Amino acid sequence: MDWLEHRLSCRLALPAEASERVYAAIAEIDAVKNSWRLTNRLMPQMIERLMQSVLVTSTGASNRIEGNKLTDEEVQSLYKNMRIRKLKSRDEQEVAGYLEILQSVFENYANMPVRESTILQLHRDMLSHSDKDQGHLGQYKFGANRVEAKDPDGNVIGIIFDPTPPYLTPLEMRELCEWYAWAVAEKFKHPLILTANFIFEYLAIHPFQDGNGRTSRVLTNLMLLQHGYAFTTVASHEKIIEDAKADYYLALNRTQRTWKTEAEDITPWLSFIFEVFRGQAAKALQLLEADQTELLLSEKQLALWQWANTLPDGLFSPRMAVEATGFPVRTVEAIIKKLSDMNKLERLGEGRGTRYRLVR
Repeated sequence: MDWLEHRLSCRLALPAEASERVYAAIAEIDAVKNSWRLTNRLMPQMIERLMQSVLVTSTGASNRIEGNKLTDEEVQSLYKNMRIRKLKSRDEQEVAGYLEILQSVFENYANMPVRESTILQLHRDMLSHSDKDQGHLGQYKFGANRVEAKDPDGNVIGIIFDPTPPYLTPLEMRELCEWYAWAVAEKFKHPLILTANFIFEYLAIHPFQDGNGRTSRVLTNLMLLQHGYAFTTVASHEKIIEDAKADYYLALNRTQRTWKTEAEDITPWLSFIFEVFRGQAAKALQLLEADQTELLLSEKQLALWQWANTLPDGLFSPRMAVEATGFPVRTVEAIIKKLSDMNKLERLGEGRGTRYRLVR
């Protein structure tokens, strides 16, 4: 196969204006990537808490794009209690699968090569809790499946496009994975361009009967991490897509119009997805530059800190803190010491008259 002449390669010969926009975005994103790699500002426990937050945010957003109704608060509750909680509804079953597979990608991406067997396994694991999907999980589609746009209530409001027919799906998926392996090995284009190109083609093929959109977003996380974009685990691209859902569908629709023609135009999709990547990088940069106090605190420490910040003058006694939080005296004393060591509290007075004031 001459991959240089393959349509997946040819459509990446972008017009000058589109190429300029894409590489300008790449420059911004890679600057954050390099800053993230070089800085040690975020401590391991902060990274862990941020990752857990992104697991919830990304799972909720990715599933709501497809019509799921669980809020982030409900996803968070499910995440905390999944091992002891029976998954009663379809929404809960879908969310549980996404939570598990996204966490697996975050932890094991280095050992998950982008190939057919991996994609089939991701799909199988993602839908493992879903009662309605037991007959087709981890298997390519057996019937036609249109790409549909849905409103917040899950109602179909439009058809994005008709994808590859079932009998051609295995061949096209094999070609896509082989092209990607070649393109990465040969450094054919920038990794973000290769990722974007792969994801669009995957969505256009729509290889599974259901779960294609969710699987595409799991794959996006996997590819970004494998290409060194470590901030992927602390800034959710799924949430950005959810917030721009109409633009997401529009970009897919516009790009699909020329799909498999003599003049494929992938620029609408690239324009959209690079804005997503840029927004994700911007969120990561905010984390690097922001005051990280809250991320350094445990749940109880954070509760006291947030309460103290509600006080007009930021001044309180240990007894006030005990009464406000309901924590034991020793717990409050330990939290006050922690905040004082962080230079977030200033001690005033001695003995029974001791007060603490927020350092602002």
